[in-house]
Amino acid sequence: MKTLARPAIVATGALLLAGYVAAMVLIAKADGRVVFGDATHHFVQLRSLVYDRDLHFGNEYRRIYRIEAAVPGTEWVFTELTPTGHVRNYMPVGPALLWAPLYLLVSALQLAASWVGLARPPDGFDRLLQIVPGVTGIIAVTTAALITWRSVREETSESAATIAVFAAWLGSHAIYYSLVSPSYSHAASMLTAAWFFASWLRTRHDMSVRRSAMWGALAGLCALMRWQDAIFLLVPFIEILRWREPPAWRLAALIAAGAGFAVAFSPQMAVWTVLYGQPLAIPQGPAFMQWTNPQLLPVLFSDNHGLFSWAPIMVLALGGLIVALVQKPAWRLPVASVLLVSWYVNAAVADWWAGEAYGARRFLSLFPLFTLGLAMWLNRPTRVPVWYARVAALATLTVLNGLLLLQYQIYMKGLSALAPYPKGWFNLYVERFIVPWRLVEWLLR
Repeated sequence: MKTLARPAIVATGALLLAGYVAAMVLIAKADGRVVFGDATHHFVQLRSLVYDRDLHFGNEYRRIYRIEAAVPGTEWVFTELTPTGHVRNYMPVGPALLWAPLYLLVSALQLAASWVGLARPPDGFDRLLQIVPGVTGIIAVTTAALITWRSVREETSESAATIAVFAAWLGSHAIYYSLVSPSYSHAASMLTAAWFFASWLRTRHDMSVRRSAMWGALAGLCALMRWQDAIFLLVPFIEILRWREPPAWRLAALIAAGAGFAVAFSPQMAVWTVLYGQPLAIPQGPAFMQWTNPQLLPVLFSDNHGLFSWAPIMVLALGGLIVALVQKPAWRLPVASVLLVSWYVNAAVADWWAGEAYGARRFLSLFPLFTLGLAMWLNRPTRVPVWYARVAALATLTVLNGLLLLQYQIYMKGLSALAPYPKGWFNLYVERFIVPWRLVEWLLR
């Protein structure tokens, strides 16, 4: 595995990219639209910043939703304005910034082609430009897998890290946001989270004020992709507070970490200042977070996109993390804090099930930790037959996740007679075995 792991990860990413692009070309929407759902709101930010050089999203929303006038269901584009007179946008700006380099490159190539009569000038909405977020997302996820694999193998073994990264990637909800919806913010958050935790694992023995600033900046980048990931700032704060240096040094390190976070997160604060008149905001409103009524058990076990119910492989990942925390006392407080606070935050969101999601997508920021947990579970000293049994268990759970993904996608394509929605014990755990046979029968007709 030592020589094949990296190329295998890259090859997997290439296959996912080829599948995504093929789907966008062969099953293209007649109106040319590619971005949907949450990705729409990131995309209008990018298009407005590049082509209009402002944050007035009204024209983008009217164009992409094909709104000609104030018709029922679309009034918000005209009436639900922010205190500064802008159309609301709930999504973080980080993914749009991550997509920007490729978006600008494709725009420039289209513009150059238009000068010689080979294309029309781009307007920012072209189908090719709408594919850019998904392509960037798959590249981001593949890079996240590579970074995670490299950091985890330093803590476990080559074989355990390789198997674990593929199991966490393909055996959980991560695969959906690597293939079907890579333009959602989860792909971007997986990349920044992988970078953050890899840096922490690699450099935590070399504490300094400068290192604290770097960790703070990486936590700020994570928050820029998904605001909830601001909780990663707990890691450098904990490391600094237990740093065996005089209080003045620790205070300087805390300030440096906070400053690094603020600098990295400043693009979001600038956007919020323009949209809402203040640098910090909850765009969805205060009711979005139900701090005193967290759904702690449903967010893990409910058939409505619960973390463990939709991705049982995460149970093994959590078990491995517990083993890791027992074996490595220095990890206990930082890792346990991130896990517990992330659990609470995700459970406290008003729609704790994360809307129409494949699994508990809001936990994808913890991809590096879950991969580490699976590797630690595999890496425990044990007899060879037990090792192979554990590998077989991960392979089985990965295949079962593939069957669930097939069922989910068939339903989402409108073929509910072939595949019911995976909710309820039977539909979630049994139907995935029946759906392929129904699909074959349907195709043979």
